[in-house]
Amino acid sequence: MSVKIRLARGGAKKRPFYHIVIADANAPRDGKFIERVGTYNPMLPADHAERVTLVTERLQHWLANGAQPTDRVARFLAKAELIKAPVRTEQPKQSAPKKKAQERAAERAKAEAAA
Repeated sequence: MSVKIRLARGGAKKRPFYHIVIADANAPRDGKFIERVGTYNPMLPADHAERVTLVTERLQHWLANGAQPTDRVARFLAKAELIKAPVRTEQPKQSAPKKKAQERAAERAKAEAAA
């Protein structure tokens, strides 16, 4: 049985509130879970103390037993210094400016340097 540490959504429409839960990887997002180990309230300011609450001793237990956190939960755990910070991947090349746009930008930079 593969176990994940992930978010389960609660709250009203357009007012999200998430529980951080330990769940089987095949269980639905808001469905059956094994244990609740924290909360996340994105409606609070980023520096608010109750934006993310964690039960650290239970999280350490589940991490020691092989539970895998999702990307978002891994960031919370890294901030609480329970795990190493995940490596952030580079943005895809598809969104980078194309060849003509790069040429125009280079010409613009030349013109400004000459002026």
